[in-house]
Amino acid sequence: MSTFAQTTNPTPFSFYDNDGEFQAEADALVLFVKRKLGDDVISVELTKKQIWACFEESLTEFGSMVNKYQTKSQLATLIGQPTGSFATGSSGQSGLLARETLEFLKRQAEPYSFEAGIGGSYDTVLCHLELTGSKQDYNLYTELLDSDNNVYYSTLSGSQKSKMRIVEIMHFSPTAAYRFFDTSSAINYLNNEFSFESYTPETIFYVLPVFEDILRAGMMDVSQRVRRSNYSYTVQGSNLRIFPKPTGTNLRNLYVRVVPMPDPYNPTAYDDGSVYGVTNVSNVPFGNIQYTNINSIGRQWVRQYAHALAKELLGLVRSKFSSIPMPGATVELNGPELISQAREDKTRLLDELKELLDSLTYDKLAIQEADKAENLIRQLKTVPVPLGKAITTG
Repeated sequence: MSTFAQTTNPTPFSFYDNDGEFQAEADALVLFVKRKLGDDVISVELTKKQIWACFEESLTEFGSMVNKYQTKSQLATLIGQPTGSFATGSSGQSGLLARETLEFLKRQAEPYSFEAGIGGSYDTVLCHLELTGSKQDYNLYTELLDSDNNVYYSTLSGSQKSKMRIVEIMHFSPTAAYRFFDTSSAINYLNNEFSFESYTPETIFYVLPVFEDILRAGMMDVSQRVRRSNYSYTVQGSNLRIFPKPTGTNLRNLYVRVVPMPDPYNPTAYDDGSVYGVTNVSNVPFGNIQYTNINSIGRQWVRQYAHALAKELLGLVRSKFSSIPMPGATVELNGPELISQAREDKTRLLDELKELLDSLTYDKLAIQEADKAENLIRQLKTVPVPLGKAITTG
């Protein structure tokens, strides 16, 4: 009598054919299913391969349910991670406990950090307009130059060649604006305004708090933008209009910081490969859970579900004929009844597993632990403790 290990292609997908414990269980399951379906009294019209196929489907369904709820617990941590590919028998990362991170939350905050000018996923580009006397209107798409004096818009390609967004307009070069500010010196203004040949005994030095440096930096920024500014401007469509109209020759450049239309699939600030990583429940790197790694709780569910699948399959086989004529009698087959019973068993088993897994997601576990701690505190309040022997809280 051939065993599972001696049979060629015993299961349809061969997910677990190389798992030693699955092989041993498969042979025992044939006896289990046939006896549960009454084979000792009336022959059960199922082959070994049909029962093994039910066993494989049952284990795959169990692994799929567990991975689904594991994904529900960990998706925020796994988003952006490599997806991975799975060979036969590979369970991927489904057996690993992922350390929780706030990376997903940080990625969600990147659009706001970009708007605030303190980060984000996209780089801005510093360009300039060469002001011309008596010319008040400038086209940002044909006259805005990059650091190499090329028309910036003409250097863009693909999806970037669309509407540009102006982030900042400055009448001074930002690299030169703070060249006189030295945050490492508490007397930076004196050092820049006066030349000292030597220090005398009367010289007094002050150690100033850091917030004063921050305030002075803000004052310099406002001074550069407001007090020293000769121009104001408006932007309408592709044109930038300068007020008042520039006059004279050798005019300074007007600096414009812009960003092309952001492409969510091609961030310019970094290329960490995350746009090709996990995006949803369909590409989380979880494979089929091997039977060897399942404990007795899971194995019993797999056996029961395999029995329900086999019962349904037997009902479908017997439903092909409602009765079989015999000499002097007719045998009535119970196909529809078996199908009805099997589907009720499948629904019950799936509901039980869903209820269990739903109560064990990580957020539910956190709530349970919080409730347990709260109840423990309430219990400890009723325990008499001699004075001076313990510190009580609450």
